[in-house]
Amino acid sequence: KLHSDLDKGVGTVKYTLSGDGAGTVFTIDETTGDIHAIRSLDREEKPFYTLRAQAVDVDTKKPLEPESEFIIKVQDINDNEPKFLDGPYVASVPEMSPVGAYVLQVKATDADDPTYGNSARVVYSILQGQPYFSIDPKTGVIRTALPNMDREVKEQYQVLIQAKDMGGQLGGLAGTTTVNITLTDVNDNPPRFPKSIFHLKVPETSHVGSAIGRIRAVDPDFGKNAEIEYNIVPGDGGNLFDITTDEYTQEGVIKLKKPLDFETKKAYTFKVEASNLHLDHRFHSVGPFKDTATVKINVLDMDEPPVFSKPMYTMEVYEDTPVGTIIGAVTAQDLDAGSSSVRYFIDWKNDVDSYFTIDATEGTIATNELLDRESTAQYNFSIIASKVSNPLLTSKVNVIINVLDVNEFPPEISVPYETSVCENAKPGQVIQTITAADKDLSPAGQKFSFKLSSEASNKPNFTVHDYRNNTAGIEARRNGYSRRQQELYFLPVVIEDSSYPVQSSTNTLTIRVCRCDSDGTIQSCNVEAIFLPVGLSTGALIAILLCIVILLVIVVLYVALRRQKKKDTLMTSKEDIRDNVIHYDDEGGGEEDTQAFDIGALRNPKVIEDNKIRRDIKPDTLRFPRHRPPAEDNTDIRDFITHRLQENDVDPSAPPYDSLATYAYEGNGSVAESLSSIDSLTTEADQDYDYLSDWGPRFKILADMFGEEESYNPDKVT
Repeated sequence: KLHSDLDKGVGTVKYTLSGDGAGTVFTIDETTGDIHAIRSLDREEKPFYTLRAQAVDVDTKKPLEPESEFIIKVQDINDNEPKFLDGPYVASVPEMSPVGAYVLQVKATDADDPTYGNSARVVYSILQGQPYFSIDPKTGVIRTALPNMDREVKEQYQVLIQAKDMGGQLGGLAGTTTVNITLTDVNDNPPRFPKSIFHLKVPETSHVGSAIGRIRAVDPDFGKNAEIEYNIVPGDGGNLFDITTDEYTQEGVIKLKKPLDFETKKAYTFKVEASNLHLDHRFHSVGPFKDTATVKINVLDMDEPPVFSKPMYTMEVYEDTPVGTIIGAVTAQDLDAGSSSVRYFIDWKNDVDSYFTIDATEGTIATNELLDRESTAQYNFSIIASKVSNPLLTSKVNVIINVLDVNEFPPEISVPYETSVCENAKPGQVIQTITAADKDLSPAGQKFSFKLSSEASNKPNFTVHDYRNNTAGIEARRNGYSRRQQELYFLPVVIEDSSYPVQSSTNTLTIRVCRCDSDGTIQSCNVEAIFLPVGLSTGALIAILLCIVILLVIVVLYVALRRQKKKDTLMTSKEDIRDNVIHYDDEGGGEEDTQAFDIGALRNPKVIEDNKIRRDIKPDTLRFPRHRPPAEDNTDIRDFITHRLQENDVDPSAPPYDSLATYAYEGNGSVAESLSSIDSLTTEADQDYDYLSDWGPRFKILADMFGEEESYNPDKVT
């Protein structure tokens, strides 16, 4: 209730309310100032409200006092029960745990105010699950209440837990949850065979390694605690069998280690032990975690194929033995109780098997063809035996027949059949050691003997020395040999073996006389090889000669190229210091071409050329130049030049175009003296150049030029 001191109770004051919940949760009487709640309040939703109130004048609407603030607190009542927010719970505890073993802790939450009264004070209790488990009333910890709870008896437990507020007093609110508890397995139970004796029946034809039966020991434990290992206790028949564990079914699988035979033994008895692989030391006092059972195996008689007396037969026969000769026999027997007769036949696979036959009833093997050890030394084939009562039951055995050798081949000299002797050989010198070979299969200790044939014993050239170890030496008997007198000697050597009958052969050894040095090294053995290096083959000599020929060809080509290069250099050089060397690079342009060549070298008045034949074409017939009587002091030079011109003109190898002709005639000291106009006894005015017009078209312009000079010479008196 709100009240202002200015309120006289005449209705002039009006009360207003604002803040949290004003108008929705709380309302105020404007005249009296009474505050009322207009709906239910929940402390857990909002524990307090902050409001503001003010008194105003009804007429002026002006506040009579300052606005005041106040808080309304919601007082808690026990209207919320405890709740297990994490339930339902799942827990586990090992079986056989002692009393008080921890299982799980549960927790309930009460939304009421824990600071006001006992509304939020929770107490825990078990409604269902006793007497197996207990719970702490304050902490909610669940523990085992009975000792030695056995998983194999009961594995799952459902416990109902209650949480009650108000300290568990009457009138308090309560909540419940469920806890599912599982007993986990421990290895507290040994394996046990359900019976003490297991009977198995096994056919005698069972294959080695095959499973012939299963036995099982029962272990009520679970998982790895139930894994069982089986072992055969050493005893009667245990060495014929083996046992392993099937990891999926935990059964003991009995397997056969060796073949069974009903006729040999009809029954076997042995013991099998089953034990746990993973033991728990806490339960050793319970007793041994293993069990033993007896296994009896009865072997069943089956119709079996015949059995050979040996796993393999080996026989021997001499080659060339007559057809039909018995060389051995095989034996097979039916070991079954009925004891049927046996028939034999050869397993034909190839033509080799046709060399032998077998008696179907007796099993004797005889030759069917003549045998040759040098062709085939050993035969390998199979014999099949079948029962008359059941031909489908067969067995097979391998037969090896070795063909023994008969001494039918004489021994022969092993390579080489040809040897050599030095011209300077001495008497008694061994020139070759020979051995023998025999196509027959020589028995151990066979010896070969060597000697000269009777016709060669009287010749004083060579002899044979038998070393008594299957070798012999060829020795010289003369003091030196001459290749010119006799180049080849033929020595017949007789070789005998020691087998029966004795075989011998005469082998001719060719001995070539060779030239050797003082150390006995052969230098040559024929005329062609005298000039050849010792030790070089024909191919090597041909290669050497071929290289020499190639080198000679290279040298000749090099010399020819050098000469050609020297000639070309002489013909094309522009650096020749001689005045009379004229070089033309191209053909003249005709009479009007005054720039085609330098005519300065032709101004020597002593150079006279009488040859007027053109050099740019090859003339059909030789023309001899006309001679104009020159001055007496130019006769020698003119004759020389004319002679050289004629030599070039008549030369058939001269090219039909302008070329260079070097006359190499110059200088004082020659008989013709100097060709230069310097120091000439005559002057230019005394020269007569009319002969230039006789030199042909190529010198026409030159003749005109000198003719003009003579015509316009001011010093000349006409």
